[in-house]
Formats: sequence, C-alpha cells, structure tokens
Amino acid sequence: MSNLFKTTLRINLGKPEGRRAWGYLVARDKSKYRSYSDAIIAAINGYFDREKRLADDPYLETREKEDAFLQKVLDTVERGVQANSLNGLAALFQNTQPAAPAPDQAAIEQDLDTAMDFINGL
Repeated sequence: MSNLFKTTLRINLGKPEGRRAWGYLVARDKSKYRSYSDAIIAAINGYFDREKRLADDPYLETREKEDAFLQKVLDTVERGVQANSLNGLAALFQNTQPAAPAPDQAAIEQDLDTAMDFINGL
C-alpha cells in the first residue's frame, strides 16, 4: 500500500484570490519549497495549526499584535538612543539655563504677612 495521496487542485485564475494563490505558488522559494505540494502542505498545516492555537487561546492574536507594537516602540527608542549619543545629551544640558535660586524663608514670611494685612484690612 502506497503512502501517497493524490488529489487535484483547481485554481480559478478568473478570481482575485485564485490569481493571488497562483502567484504565491509560482514565486515560491524553490530552495525552501521544492514543489507545489511542499508549499501547499506548509500552507495548510500553518493555517490549521494557527486556527487550533486561536481556539485554545482566544487572546493569542491580540497579544501577538501588542508584542509586535511593543517591539516597534523598543526598536524606535533604541535607534533614538544610538543616534543621540552622550555627546548629544551633554550639548542639550549645556544649553539649559540654571535654575533660579530659591527665595529665602524670611522673604516668604514677609510676603505672607503683607498678604494677611491686606486681607484683614478688607
């Protein structure tokens, strides 16, 4: 008894989905998928494996999207940090104005006394 199963695959090139599928088959990486059968088997297995994982874990797709978004954010931050080396940060700090000195406590108390005298005079 043979371990082969033969079937016919009919692709309707008159439909956009059929043309797209045929385009994928024709343009496949022949070193990875030696035949149409290899590509179709990988596609079928990948599709149904993913459906099973989604059925077992309904939030899988959301987490995958969140992970992809987070990775983009991390990559962007990393590129920004690399672009702005410590020299850039040092230049940034050199352009800042020094903070104004804090007023002394006696001046604050005198201002409060003046304000209270004004309020009491009303």
